[in-house]
Amino acid sequence: MQVILRTDIAGLGYKNDVVDVKAGYGRNYLIPQGFAVMATESNKKQLAENLKQASHKAEKIKKDAEDLAASIGDITIQLVAKVGDSGKIFGRVTNTQISDALKVKGFDVDRKKITIEDVKTVGTYKAILDLHKEVKHSLNVSVVGEE
Repeated sequence: MQVILRTDIAGLGYKNDVVDVKAGYGRNYLIPQGFAVMATESNKKQLAENLKQASHKAEKIKKDAEDLAASIGDITIQLVAKVGDSGKIFGRVTNTQISDALKVKGFDVDRKKITIEDVKTVGTYKAILDLHKEVKHSLNVSVVGEE
């Protein structure tokens, strides 16, 4: 079953993408929740017209994302966490903490656009910023123990 996505859905696709999904997933979840519409010929034509009209706007959004990635560059965000004697942290490092640390440095990145591996010990980790569907940026996150 083909559907046209109305919003970005992690692991499936981005807004205005035409994707193949299982029929039950499309009929029972995506379409009733308003996340997608059926990919009929008329909906595909309407999508093409909307994309044509929005292409200029999309280029500006992509350029803004590229500029943000360039301005972030190779900075390292330092987060402080409570640690045990073995160097293992209590709790977890979240996307919200990374987003807040970026805001302090002057970069506004939504927490939902940040992906980081599971952080269990003190050290340096890579976070991926999904700024645009064609613009991904890698960020170093240093987790240090609280003194």
